[in-house]
Amino acid sequence: MPSEPSRVTLATVAASAGVSVPTVSKVVNGRPDVSPATRARVQELLRRHDYGGYRDDFRGHPTIELFFGKGRLTAYSVEVIQGVIAAGARCGVAVVVGSQVSLDPSPAPADWAHGLVSAGRRAVVAMANTLTVEMIDALGRVRLPLVVIDPLSLTESTVPSVGSTNFAGGHAATQHLLSLGHRRIAYLGSYPDVACNLARLHGFRSAMEAAGVPVPAECVHHAGEFGYEQGISGGGTLLDLPDRPTAVFAASDELAAGLVEAARARGLRVPDDVSVAGFDDTQVAERCSPPLTTVHQPLQEMGAVALRTALRLASGEGIDSRHVELATRLVVRASTAPLP
Repeated sequence: MPSEPSRVTLATVAASAGVSVPTVSKVVNGRPDVSPATRARVQELLRRHDYGGYRDDFRGHPTIELFFGKGRLTAYSVEVIQGVIAAGARCGVAVVVGSQVSLDPSPAPADWAHGLVSAGRRAVVAMANTLTVEMIDALGRVRLPLVVIDPLSLTESTVPSVGSTNFAGGHAATQHLLSLGHRRIAYLGSYPDVACNLARLHGFRSAMEAAGVPVPAECVHHAGEFGYEQGISGGGTLLDLPDRPTAVFAASDELAAGLVEAARARGLRVPDDVSVAGFDDTQVAERCSPPLTTVHQPLQEMGAVALRTALRLASGEGIDSRHVELATRLVVRASTAPLP
């Protein structure tokens, strides 16, 4: 057999086997609706071409790697993971959850990527802020498709990603607070260079500007992570201002819940003394006291779309867009009220 090109695609294997690309995709993903003779011929060519390190002993158990970082599981990440796993079950695909904690000490990116191929992974779905540039490059070299959920930056346009309409959500939450008569409204967010945080902040500023309400510099606070502890500390900073805000839009439910606790510690009542709105609509929002007004982003569906996109890429199919944004909506609960 003549030497093969450096990058082998499903189309290459299909042409060699005299079958269609969808047929080769079915063999790669362990689908049963292929005749034994055709399956055997395609499997032999996959091995000859060394397609992504193909191993036919995994043909009945196609798997996707769901990868997240070293941080603790949050209500946000649990929702996304549930969406990926449920979509995998519907598609007949096993989902293996991996983390950087399980890789301590971390292997070299190339060894990690080759390990995923050897373990039979067909693609990788990654939570935001989990992969380094070196890890992304290593996945590309072994031809493992990658899809990122809620990316920290959209500058890497070659990596497919799934997110939500963060700008619209921030705008809707702020409009709600304005409609209640609040004008001294603060923003409590994450790191200033995180893409979803910036979009929510821009939505906040857009609504304030449209209403003709200025936003003093001290009313925008970047607390760091999206967590509960950061909500307590960052919320305390805002509540301790000489001219305290009457309402705060927090960029996550956990930040908002921390802010509610910071208010309680200062003898302030939510929403009587300060209205609080969050973002995500996780179980934290429902179980907070009072329950949080928040922006619902479809976290489980985001995970499901990422899983389906990864499978399409693993099958050699094209995708309509490198970045998909799912719609958000405002959910009004008891943590916001009209300005007294």
